[in-house]
Amino acid sequence: MKANLSARRARAARALALVAVAALLLAGTAACDSDTTSEGTDQGVHTLTPEPEDSPSESPSPRTQESFAASVSAESERVRQEAVKRLDEVEGRGNAVSDVSVTGLPLSGSEEVRSARVRVTNPTDEAAFYAVKVEFVDAEDKVLDTVVVGVQDAPPDRTVDAQANSRKAAGVKTFPRVAQAERG
Repeated sequence: MKANLSARRARAARALALVAVAALLLAGTAACDSDTTSEGTDQGVHTLTPEPEDSPSESPSPRTQESFAASVSAESERVRQEAVKRLDEVEGRGNAVSDVSVTGLPLSGSEEVRSARVRVTNPTDEAAFYAVKVEFVDAEDKVLDTVVVGVQDAPPDRTVDAQANSRKAAGVKTFPRVAQAERG
């Protein structure tokens, strides 16, 4: 039994020695694997760039994300109100129905808004304001909602996209159409 125990210890010692040699070879290979022709860098050395004399202050910007969103929303509403005002003065469908097309945008079941892409092509030689009234109609041609969109400074000989959104037509299969369009 003593001979059996000695043989086991000897095999364990040899296996341990082999593992130790393998670990040393692996560590040596990893150390020699680097490019020895370059100088190398000490990762413990850091260069600090001095702060510029006129660095910005730590005070918050006077223009916050909320105020920016509010100003964009206010400008959009101003343009929409201008479009409503112009369309109130128009008799019939307007002078720019042929300049405008609308396409319904795909929606998912969770959306609370039905949207349409409004494409305005300005065929004139000057930038122009467009007022567009979009109707959202159902399969029986019943108007579910009417939305007015304004496009300010549509460039000459270019197509500009805008979006008409309806909460009233949400959740219903609708088809958008141009009811009125005025260039002016």
